[in-house]
Amino acid sequence: MSDDATFMRLALALGRRGLGTTWPNPSVGAVVVEAATGRILGTGATAPGGRPHGEPLALAAAGEAARGATLYVTLEPCSHHGRTPPCTDAILAAGIARVVSALEDPDPRVAGRGHALLRQGGVAVETGLMREAAARDHIGHVTRVTRGRPALHLKLARTRDGFCAAAGPERLRITGPVADGAVHLWRAHADAILIGIGTARADDPALTVRLPGLAGRSPLRVVLDTHLRLSPASVLARTARDTPTLVLTTRSAPAHARRALEALGVAVATVPADAAGGIDLTAALADLGARGLTRLCSEGGPRLADALARADLIEACTLVTGPAELGTAGGLRALGPALRAALAGGGFRTVEALRLGADTAVTYERDRT
Repeated sequence: MSDDATFMRLALALGRRGLGTTWPNPSVGAVVVEAATGRILGTGATAPGGRPHGEPLALAAAGEAARGATLYVTLEPCSHHGRTPPCTDAILAAGIARVVSALEDPDPRVAGRGHALLRQGGVAVETGLMREAAARDHIGHVTRVTRGRPALHLKLARTRDGFCAAAGPERLRITGPVADGAVHLWRAHADAILIGIGTARADDPALTVRLPGLAGRSPLRVVLDTHLRLSPASVLARTARDTPTLVLTTRSAPAHARRALEALGVAVATVPADAAGGIDLTAALADLGARGLTRLCSEGGPRLADALARADLIEACTLVTGPAELGTAGGLRALGPALRAALAGGGFRTVEALRLGADTAVTYERDRT
């Protein structure tokens, strides 16, 4: 069992490398191991764009040595025909004797059928090893196929006394370089970054990955903009041909504003409005899910964060707290009432606490137990 856990940890690490690059498919890690010696024969992970899958890549690396070997895989092998043949066919053809699978795939096209087909083909199948870690890695895929939307990871920065912005127009610097680097790594592992028009106008952000060697991992940028107030002169609009940008708006948006943004390469899509006339957040995330997005990082302000909490659309929340206090000057609180209640009400649990230089980052996840 200890050897099994070692090889599954390797498979999980391989799969994590591709997070943010494989949508609409999950990033699956796979390791082929010689049963008698424990020698690693081949490794693989889902390729960028979602094809090929991790299993056939690992099997191809192992070659004929895969016959009689054990395959460790982070998600149930697919059993349906898509753009490529099922992974179960490749596993059976390779002569794998045993499959250790971390997590059953809830996709209705699979949902236990992959494991069943392998067993019918004479393969010994064991499931559930490191299930919790695999469920965390594949939460985007699981959320999309079960709820029709991407898994949303909310990120908020705050001062030690709980503020995210000062009362005046001056931008408040909260976190240091180590925390900033962590944010860029989270971006690299996301399919898309979400902000509201308020953040877009106030900060004029680029929302790209600016870590050495990872510039090509900048995800899709998504702006919620009810009345299309995003300026054509904004960084997001001016760089849309270099880094894809999608603006979700409503039918009330003026046609001329849409044409101006589209002329710069910005994609604009209309989603339903809520009762107050703003963007229906549930409908907006359903639109993103229909586009194949699985992992969404929200870097908007406290207003959007609280609205997402009210709509029960948050799967994970990371609060990054800086060492300084805003003090008596006052300002904008990072946590609104709905988000504060959600984090304190038992629906979320703390899963990680990190020291990032002078800052701390605490991550809460929806309690799925």
